[in-house]
Amino acid sequence: MKNFIALVIVFAIAYFGFTYHSGRDRVLRIGVECNKPPHHWEEDHQTDSNVPLINVEEHYADGYDIQIAKIVADSIGAKLEVKKLPYQELISELDHREIDAIFSSMLDTSARKKIMAFSDVYEIHPAEYCIMVHKDGKYANARSLKDFIGATFVAQKDSTYDRAVAQIRGSIHLPAVTQFRQILEKIQKKEADATVLDLTAAKTYERVYPDFTIVQFDENEGFKFDFTGICAAVRKNNTKLLNEINDALKNISQRDRQKVMDQSISRNWN
Repeated sequence: MKNFIALVIVFAIAYFGFTYHSGRDRVLRIGVECNKPPHHWEEDHQTDSNVPLINVEEHYADGYDIQIAKIVADSIGAKLEVKKLPYQELISELDHREIDAIFSSMLDTSARKKIMAFSDVYEIHPAEYCIMVHKDGKYANARSLKDFIGATFVAQKDSTYDRAVAQIRGSIHLPAVTQFRQILEKIQKKEADATVLDLTAAKTYERVYPDFTIVQFDENEGFKFDFTGICAAVRKNNTKLLNEINDALKNISQRDRQKVMDQSISRNWN
């Protein structure tokens, strides 16, 4: 009989794609880098909003991605567990069933779609990158990437934003920094002219910090990428979980997503 029960558990794990924990309710275990605010970051104290990291004692995860994952987990009747992982380990941990999904500002690139399945975009909008500058700077009225020849750029370390600077030919690419507030300080002090950011986060920062403005581009004059936006990733064959995540995301309105983003920026900055 014990062997039969064990076989049933193994089958359930294989079929449903969820981590099994004896004596617990259903668990949704996600992998997150915890290093790209306002989407995700790590804290050393518990708050009303963050979630304990299961692999870093007395440390916690917070941010936009975490809050969206909490809503999804609640919608599907699962307890959310968060595992902090380096970027290069996220996909392998998913493949080896150590986590059930990735909620780590992951973009659904064509290369990644070959090895994983992606949810609908859970960012407020599909990806659109813009450039943020000081509103009194000489690039405030730019309308194409060509207008930034000679401009100095600083962006967030290990991010798609930093890699996007390579598309701005003739620009000067400064060493990347970890925190976005450091970027704004450099632009404020005129140590840099601009930074790259997704439009959703940029609009939120613009409301909070009126000294900065967003440069959006005329058609075909902006960045070019092979992805739709920030999505959750699951294993290729885990259609059940993928459908559940998408159903949950459909119930999160644009207004609520913006509210979550605003709150995440506020908590990280303060």
